[in-house]
Amino acid sequence: MSKTVLIVDDSLYMRTMISEALTAAGYNVTGQAANGESAIDMALELDPDLITLDNILPDMIGTDILKVLKQDENIRAQVIMISAVGQESVIQEGMTLGAADYIVKPFTSESLVTAVNKVMEA
Repeated sequence: MSKTVLIVDDSLYMRTMISEALTAAGYNVTGQAANGESAIDMALELDPDLITLDNILPDMIGTDILKVLKQDENIRAQVIMISAVGQESVIQEGMTLGAADYIVKPFTSESLVTAVNKVMEA
């Protein structure tokens, strides 16, 4: 059974790129959210195996969304943070809060798939 993914990014371009890369790698993209509120709703509704989470969204910061996701025992998804913000302190905060990985934009489809495979096999 293929692993399910929820993509959270306010950029349609990024959501499309991530979706195409992961679909080509055999993942099932079950949902896409453009803001934090719908990301949390969809995480509960879709119960994905993985969430790719942009850190800068129009309504919330990704690390705040991550806190909510990790506090809800109904959400078992692994979370990979994706952001243009590559400061060590921000990356550390994401990892401390429970992100499985942190990818800094820009990135290649190959590096994304490699990171996702690593998290999903762990």
